[in-house]
Amino acid sequence: MSLLVTEMQSTKQPSCVPRRSSVLTLLVFLVVLVNSMTLGYDGNMMNSLMILPSFSDYMHFTTATQSLSSSIIWIGGAAIAPFGGPFVDKFGRKNGMLGAAVISFIGIALQGSSQNAAMFMVARFILGMGVGFGSIACPTYASEVAPTKYRAFLLGFYYDIWYFGGMIAALITYKTAELQSAWSWRLPSLLQAIPSILSVALLPFVPETPRWLVAQGKNEEALQALAIIIADGDVTNTEVNMTYSQIVGTIAYERENPASHGWLAAVKTPSNRRRTTLAISVALIGNLSGSAIASYWLGTMLSQAGISDTYSQLQINIALNVWCLACAGTGTLIADRVGRKMLAIGSLLFALVSLYLVGALTKCECGYSFGWTTLLVMYPPEVLNFSLRANGMAIYTFMSNSASVFATFIMPFALNSIGWKTYMINASWDVLEVIFVALFWVETSKRSLEEIDELFEGEIHSSNDNFVRQYVLREA
Repeated sequence: MSLLVTEMQSTKQPSCVPRRSSVLTLLVFLVVLVNSMTLGYDGNMMNSLMILPSFSDYMHFTTATQSLSSSIIWIGGAAIAPFGGPFVDKFGRKNGMLGAAVISFIGIALQGSSQNAAMFMVARFILGMGVGFGSIACPTYASEVAPTKYRAFLLGFYYDIWYFGGMIAALITYKTAELQSAWSWRLPSLLQAIPSILSVALLPFVPETPRWLVAQGKNEEALQALAIIIADGDVTNTEVNMTYSQIVGTIAYERENPASHGWLAAVKTPSNRRRTTLAISVALIGNLSGSAIASYWLGTMLSQAGISDTYSQLQINIALNVWCLACAGTGTLIADRVGRKMLAIGSLLFALVSLYLVGALTKCECGYSFGWTTLLVMYPPEVLNFSLRANGMAIYTFMSNSASVFATFIMPFALNSIGWKTYMINASWDVLEVIFVALFWVETSKRSLEEIDELFEGEIHSSNDNFVRQYVLREA
């Protein structure tokens, strides 16, 4: 490997990318999380807006249009999914995040200036496209750029920050509720653009992922990026060289494997079918375990519980987000210690028991937060190999958004029609989810992305120094 390193001494990374690994890790953490804040902010902003009489009076919602105003963001996310994967594969993970931020910003601008319910829904559809695009690009980027020891932390906090964004939205809407005009809901809508602006501002300071760079034949730039990520820019570092060898060997193997190319790759081989099934399971379980009840229909739930005062509901919304953020953060911090499967099973058991008891809305939501908020975008990009990752995350995003449409649109009708029985049905579904995770999930904690291949195909597609050197020279 020393000869290979000697051939790659010139710096290819922009000067604005910091050379200290700790600083870069922090920047990667920030650029990914501010992107995810848009969704967390949105969920609780809509929760709060639905509580505000000024918003309901302005829009003149029926039960159906009220459901559509929340669920249409997921329809937008599902609509962009078939295009997001190929875009991220062709133009890069960073450009995918940039595109997501720009689309989100357009949707937010239209949303905040809406003149009627129809314009509001069109705006939310566009916003959903941006959020859906980000759900493909951001987890893909984070999984591929994060060192193995920090991957659970970065991916776990991607959705943990949902509650931070939600907390901010709840606080802002609580204060703007005092405004006796349409600005009580327009201002929170427009402030949703701040995460998108921050994401665009931070992107120049982080590198493209080494794995994507290798796939594009930019091996010199990939090695430099990997060295900065792991060893403060030292391309002679042993861990850097070992990881680089695994990446080059794996991508070379996948290029020789016909089942790794195109959309049909998801179903062409038994291992790819298993990978895709596991990713889809996260999408379905994550959205159909009961969390949608409190995420989008908190006002309805509290009213059924006898708490109908607007300010009381808004205060509970704030407190719920603070507590759920603490629970989700705790789950993320122990994800590598307890493993993905045990975290998923424990969280689901807590959620289904709470749903059966129907006793405490906060207990149901926080039990979900402890495990599933952490796992939503941690597990799918881990089980998807490189060539399948972007399109696999697009499939995951499509299924996740489709499940969210179902959950957010159906829930108000179910709550109005069958009340407490909604919880019992949801809890029974959770039992099946627990069984599936226990029987079919694989454990991915503390393994590099390339080492996870062994769980599906029985080997790590690394390569010796001679093979790596031949491959690099051939690509050059």
